[in-house]
Amino acid sequence: MALMDFIKKQFIDIIQWTEGAEDADTMAWRFPMQDFEIQYGASLTVRETQTALFINEGKLADVFGPGTHKLTTQTLPVLTYLQNWDKLFESPFKSDVYFFSTRQRLDRKWGTPNPITIRDKEFGMVRLRAFGIYSYHLVDPKLFQGSVSGTFERYTSEQLESQLRNTVVGHIADLFGESGVPFVDMAANQEEFGRALKAKLDPQFQQFGLALDNLVVQNISLPEELQKALDTRIGMNVIGDMGRYTQYQVANSIPLAAQNEGGMAGIGAGVGAGLALGQTMAGTIGQAMAPGAAAGVPGAVPGTAPAAAPAPSADEILATIEKLHGMMTKGILSAEEFAAKKAELMKKLG
Repeated sequence: MALMDFIKKQFIDIIQWTEGAEDADTMAWRFPMQDFEIQYGASLTVRETQTALFINEGKLADVFGPGTHKLTTQTLPVLTYLQNWDKLFESPFKSDVYFFSTRQRLDRKWGTPNPITIRDKEFGMVRLRAFGIYSYHLVDPKLFQGSVSGTFERYTSEQLESQLRNTVVGHIADLFGESGVPFVDMAANQEEFGRALKAKLDPQFQQFGLALDNLVVQNISLPEELQKALDTRIGMNVIGDMGRYTQYQVANSIPLAAQNEGGMAGIGAGVGAGLALGQTMAGTIGQAMAPGAAAGVPGAVPGTAPAAAPAPSADEILATIEKLHGMMTKGILSAEEFAAKKAELMKKLG
């Protein structure tokens, strides 16, 4: 009966993992043993970007890198020790064999699911979004098997993806807060952020038996409502002095009005606005001639008060309000700014 049982046994003399298209995301794969036993002297083939690990009764044993290996007591020293085999042992044996893929996992995406709140030097408390890509590969199969893949018959990168992505995102807030770089300068420092973030994450990946090969910060942005506020502020900075911008717009409107139908009315409005421009300039000159401003200026008469600029007429004030309203409709002025300026001008109408 024992002889018949021996004959019925099936022996494995070639152990290998031929990865197919379905294994693109597979990181760990257990060779199907069932009731099979490994023939003494069997051939183990480990391809490039693979590692094989033998486990005996739950204990980690020998690790094999790329190449073809003949399985004997000489090539299985740890397993030989665990099994207490003598040097002449030549019988079949059982052992779990796991293959691990050491290929680089490219184009792994990360991103902040919700905005991260940080303190910014220029804008105060702001909320930021960020996203990018990273790549990694398996370097320590023993550590990976013991802490991640365990006894799964197949373990894929998709099963690990959420853990790694959340690990990346979890360090973003600390990095941005520690950097002290204003938001407006972050775009110019994305490469530096990527390097700093990778340095923070290297130990986190190593504890899984992985190596983080590269990490890129592709974009740092504000939520939509904050981005609109920033765009408004940038627009105001580009405009600069509002009074000078208004004067420039009025001066340009005069020849345009003359070209349109009813051009004389346009010219009249432009002339009225031009008078306002002239009076504004006169007021500026008058301020420059004030006693405090005239100190040390040749020709200035100390103690002489500057002549007051004549008050603008009702037509001039209305023309100015109309121009400001046009600027509001174009988004140059906010509704609040227009309302404040309009109220100021209406007071001059008495």
